[in-house]
Amino acid sequence: MQTEYKLYTIAALTLLATIGISANANAENQAKTTIDLNLRYEAVDQENTLKDASALTLRTRLNHTTASYNGFSGVVEFEDSRQIAGVDDYNDTVGNNAEYSVIADPESTELDQAFVQYKQGKLTAKVGRQVITLDNHRYVGHVGWRQDRQTFDAATINYNALENLNISYSFLNKRNRIFAQANDLHSKDHLINIAYKTQYGQLTTYGYLLEVDEGTTNGLDTFGLSFKGQKDNFSYFAEFSTQDSESGTTDYSATYIALEGGYSFNAVTLKLGAEVLGSDDGMYGFSTPLATLHKFNGWSDQFLATPKEGLVDLYASLSGKAFGGGWTVVVHDFSADEASESVDDLGSEINAVYAKKFANNYTAGIKYSAYSAGDTASGKVDTDKVWVWVSAKF
Repeated sequence: MQTEYKLYTIAALTLLATIGISANANAENQAKTTIDLNLRYEAVDQENTLKDASALTLRTRLNHTTASYNGFSGVVEFEDSRQIAGVDDYNDTVGNNAEYSVIADPESTELDQAFVQYKQGKLTAKVGRQVITLDNHRYVGHVGWRQDRQTFDAATINYNALENLNISYSFLNKRNRIFAQANDLHSKDHLINIAYKTQYGQLTTYGYLLEVDEGTTNGLDTFGLSFKGQKDNFSYFAEFSTQDSESGTTDYSATYIALEGGYSFNAVTLKLGAEVLGSDDGMYGFSTPLATLHKFNGWSDQFLATPKEGLVDLYASLSGKAFGGGWTVVVHDFSADEASESVDDLGSEINAVYAKKFANNYTAGIKYSAYSAGDTASGKVDTDKVWVWVSAKF
């Protein structure tokens, strides 16, 4: 109850601030209210003792963004996720229907965002509950694929020190995760990201110092460097980072490597890549707890937590346009970074998606993933998932 009181107090204060900002804005600088709806069916079939799962859910997101006055603006946004038409045979991750496979879309009504922003020249500052995404979402993202997306209670500063140089710092004291409000985590997280654009691409260096503030000794410190660019029909990406993990009296270290190259021809793009989430002697796997994990290592979400043996993901994707929409097909081959006698082959996966916008405000899509398990000791099983959705924004 106390947490809910704090949340709605934040919303009320932000709303009062936004009303004041809007009242003083000029006629050319208007406030904006939007609604975002997402109706989605999801089905899961796994080769285990769990029952096949199915869910029909509707996510509603209502946003009010003020006009700007003397550099100040504000946002208040509420998000609601509901089960529709009684299609609710799934483990929602918050204690319901444990006999079914997991679909991580629990019913919830939350304050999704509530922040005040100040923007002047090269400086932008933001305080309150907010969406934070950095680079390709590998370390920090909004997990927007799920109905209850991830936001943070944070203070953020962005500074364009030079024309091609951007410096970003965020302090997070709460992670509002995708599993409804009761499973959010208090934290003491520091996110530092420095990006410099060159004629060949963008060079980024970062340091992410994470700590769950729950009265236990822990820490997850990651430092890295990435480079992303495009020349004519070619695209390229490379990244390397190191990570130190502390949990109680146990310390681990691991490294991360990603390489990707792409080529576009006749409106079709081919990409080949490798991602290595390293292991510390088969006892700890490289971790990215704030990431949009669904985007990486297969859409069936088998590797939301990196195995202690680590993970090597070799993949190829082909994407293009058809019938006014976009399609993508991805193939993954998974293996352990530090194999043991029982864990080496971690399986393979095929992903496919087609989505199309229509009537200005609508998008419809269908998506499929099929995971084939490798070593039985890895704890994975064959898994098929399908999604069908329609979304609207006004």
